[in-house]
Amino acid sequence: MILTVTLNAALDVTYGVDSLRPRTSHRVGAVDRRAGGKGVDVARVLAGRGRAVTVTGLAGGPAGALVREDLRAVRGLRDALVPVSGESRRTVTVVSGDDGDATVFNERGPQVSPSEWRAFAGRFAELVREASVVALCRSLPPGLPSDAYAQLVARAAETGVPTVLDTSGVPLLDALGARADVVKPNAAELASATGCEDAGAGAERLRGLGARSVVVSSGPGGLLAVTPEGRRRAVPPERLAGNPTGAGDACVAALAAGLADGAHWGDVLSDAVALSAAAVACPVAGDVDAATYERFRTTVTVEDLHAPQPH
Repeated sequence: MILTVTLNAALDVTYGVDSLRPRTSHRVGAVDRRAGGKGVDVARVLAGRGRAVTVTGLAGGPAGALVREDLRAVRGLRDALVPVSGESRRTVTVVSGDDGDATVFNERGPQVSPSEWRAFAGRFAELVREASVVALCRSLPPGLPSDAYAQLVARAAETGVPTVLDTSGVPLLDALGARADVVKPNAAELASATGCEDAGAGAERLRGLGARSVVVSSGPGGLLAVTPEGRRRAVPPERLAGNPTGAGDACVAALAAGLADGAHWGDVLSDAVALSAAAVACPVAGDVDAATYERFRTTVTVEDLHAPQPH
C-alpha cells in the first residue's frame, strides 16, 4: 500500500472557458468538482494504475465532506482523512480552450489547532506501519508547524518506510534533515530554496542538507535526477499543449511507485516523464490519458550525465 499525505486537502473546481481575458465576464462551459490537493491527485493517479493507495491528511466542514464523498467513489482508494473543525479550502482552476493554459486560485486552508495536529500525528503513526512508501505533498494549512513534514518523514524512517516529499519553501528546508528518500521540487522552487540557478548545483545542495535523492521537474524540459547512483536527465520526445496542473502529481505518483517496486532509476524517470505528459493531456488534475502514456513510455530519452558524488 502506498500512503499519500495531503495536509491541506481541497475541493477542486475546474472551469472551462473559451478564452480567458482579464477585466471581463466569462461564460463557463464544462465544470468539474472533485476531491483535490496534491496528495489526493497523486493517489488518484496511483489508483487508476491499479495500485492500492490510502489517502490521509486533514479535512473539515462542508467542503471536506464533499472531498470525502468523492474519494469513496474512487476504486482502489481508501479514505483515512482526519477531521478538523475548520472548513477545507477550495481551489479554482480556469482552463482556457483557445490555448489550453490553466489559471489557478488557491485558498489558504483551515486553521489547524495543536490538538488536531497531535491527533493526525497519532493516526499517521498507525497508517505508516501498513505502507510500502509514503508520499507527502505540498502546502501546510495555517496553524501547523513549519517542520510538520520533517516530523512525518522522521516517523516514517523510524518505521523503515521510504518517503517522497513534494513541497517548497520553509517546510522543504525544515524537512531535509529528516532525510527524505526522494525530494521533488520544480526548477523555480529549487532556485528559491537554494539560491542556485543551476538545477544540478541546487539539487546537490539539497542532498548536502539531507535529501537522499532529488528529482527536479522543469515542465516540458523533463526531469533531472541527482541520486547516489549519479545524475540522469529524462526528456520527453515532444512538447504537449494542455493543462499542466496535474503533471507534478503524476510525476510524484511514478516516483512513489518506482520506490515501492525498487525499480532502476532510468526506468523510474522514463515512467515519470511519460505519466506527467499523460496528465498534461487531460483537462483535470489526477487524470492521465492512457494513449499519451503508451506513446511516450517507450520514447522518453534518459541520459546518464556523470558519476555520483559522495554525501
